Amino acid sequence: MGREEYRLHRRLFAGGRFAAFPVVIAVLVAAGSLLFVETGTDPDVIVGGLGALAVIFGLHTGSIGFVGRDAIQDLLGEITLVVFAGRTLPLSNGELLGAFVLKDLAYYAMLFLFPMAVGATPAIAAIERGAGGPLAIALGVAWLWVSLLVGFALGLGTTLAGIGLARRGLWGRAALALAATLAVGGLLAGVDPRLVVPVGSIETLTPARVAGAASALAVVYATAALTFDPASGRAERSVDPAFARWNARLGDPIATKTLLSLHRSTGGIGKVGFSAAILAIVTVALIDLAGTITGRAPSIGLSVGAMLGLSGFTTYNWLAQAADPDADRAHPISIGQIVRSTATTAMVLGPAVGLAAHAIVVLWTGAEAIPALVGAVLLVGIVWYVVGVTVALAGLSPGEFLFDGVRFALFGVATMVPLGAIFVVAFVIAPLPPIGLAALVALAVALGTIGLGAVRLAVGRWTRRLRQA
Repeated sequence: MGREEYRLHRRLFAGGRFAAFPVVIAVLVAAGSLLFVETGTDPDVIVGGLGALAVIFGLHTGSIGFVGRDAIQDLLGEITLVVFAGRTLPLSNGELLGAFVLKDLAYYAMLFLFPMAVGATPAIAAIERGAGGPLAIALGVAWLWVSLLVGFALGLGTTLAGIGLARRGLWGRAALALAATLAVGGLLAGVDPRLVVPVGSIETLTPARVAGAASALAVVYATAALTFDPASGRAERSVDPAFARWNARLGDPIATKTLLSLHRSTGGIGKVGFSAAILAIVTVALIDLAGTITGRAPSIGLSVGAMLGLSGFTTYNWLAQAADPDADRAHPISIGQIVRSTATTAMVLGPAVGLAAHAIVVLWTGAEAIPALVGAVLLVGIVWYVVGVTVALAGLSPGEFLFDGVRFALFGVATMVPLGAIFVVAFVIAPLPPIGLAALVALAVALGTIGLGAVRLAVGRWTRRLRQA
């Protein structure tokens, strides 16, 4: 499986540009860590944020269960990944799942998590200042790597277990809903997320955190082993001819077709909500962690709104996977129309789902109304900006540039510069005076405008490039 993964990445992402990906990750994390340290952010909060990112990445890596064999075939042609080969290999689904998990843990530990840990050296140095010099910093980086791996493993197992339960009928979905309610309720009740993801300096490690992390991993992977079948999918079924009805509401046949394809794919439109829910839950956990460490809670409305703005990428990614530009080009439709419609759909669906998640968090936590409204405006502006940047860099293949070192670096810089400033404000400077909130609204409008402009420019660019191809 490891060789399979590497060959696929080299084939998709132009070899050397894929090999540069870990370096790009380390540089971006180092720049972000240094920025937050220099602006007065508690280094333990920075490390906690990296732990949250590791959990998010694990959750999304596990979403291969949403993608399924059909989508893999659409992307790569006539090919069967080993994890989906349970019906053709003399291996049980449990053995295949175990091999898949171990491969991902080993592969992404080096590709993604180790560069993150190395890039966090400025934060580790701030934590270990005066505690032993370079050796203490090196040990701190090594421990951070281990804790990030635990977070990634927990996220990966949680998604696989959740998908497995969701496919087990009513009782499975009821168990999944109960588990999600307990998890969110625990976070909102103030349970320290480091009980299951033990990020921080090694001095803060306690037997309770070790036991909590081990128990959480055991539960999610036992559940995944019992319920998840990588070869399963939804049964064949007939569907209503809904195109005319949806198109009458949307007024864009390409957007209608893309939304219907997403709706009828494995996981449906719920995949978009799933991605937004991940960001919201992890942000709430990070806010709680920051409040525990610093004694001053960040602005929930601003923080959650800004973080949910990043769902613009996942929304566009799911829509682009559902789109079928080759089939569309059989009709008198230009590439530009396909790109524009897919981006426009993401700019509508992303904020709709994100605002729903934002409202739930705000109402549940009782966040202040004015910062929450500003956070909602930020959410829309950031979604539009992220979609615009993604379309400009990746066209209709947003998933591919995640492991293209050059394009990922451009995406990282383009998003980190404005969003880094917003997160500093939300986590460090809040509460803001009225003029500060007004400045954030103006920034959101500017980001949204840039996103719209990027889409318009990208339409022409990708039309020319795909015609030449």
